[in-house]
Amino acid sequence: MNINTKIRYGLRTMIEIASSTEPKGLLQKEIAASQNISLKYLDPIISALKIKGLISNSKGRGSGYILTRSAESITMFDIYTAFEQITIIECINNCNLCERSVHDCHAKNYWLEFKDQFIELLKNKNLSQIVEDTYYECNNSKNPC
Repeated sequence: MNINTKIRYGLRTMIEIASSTEPKGLLQKEIAASQNISLKYLDPIISALKIKGLISNSKGRGSGYILTRSAESITMFDIYTAFEQITIIECINNCNLCERSVHDCHAKNYWLEFKDQFIELLKNKNLSQIVEDTYYECNNSKNPC
C-alpha cells in the first residue's frame, strides 16, 4: 500500500496548524517554510483541507489558518479522505472491472474486511494523539526531529 504525497503533506500541514499557539493562525508561507513544502504544492493541499472543512482562515481572506474543530475530533480518516477515497482494490468499488466480483470471487470478503479494518485504523487515531506522539518522539529521542 502506498500513501500518496498529498495525504502525507496534508497530515504534516494539519500537525503544524494543530501545534501552533498563534491565535491568528498560521500563514501558508509559514507552513511551507516550516514543513519544507513549496507554496505551489501546498496550494491544493490547503484547498482540499478547506473543502473538507478541517481548516479555515482565522479572520477571513489573507489571515492564517486554524482548525475548524478540536484536534481531538479530527481523525486520520478525515485527513486521508480530504485527498482520496478509501480504495483497497478497484473491483470492490466497481463490479464492472471483473466478472468474478459479483458471484465467484472467493477473495472479495477478505478485501472488504481489510477495507473495514483500514478505515477503523484511520478513525482510531486523532490529530491530537498524532501531535502528542510527534512531540514526545522529537523531545525524547536520540534522533530529534
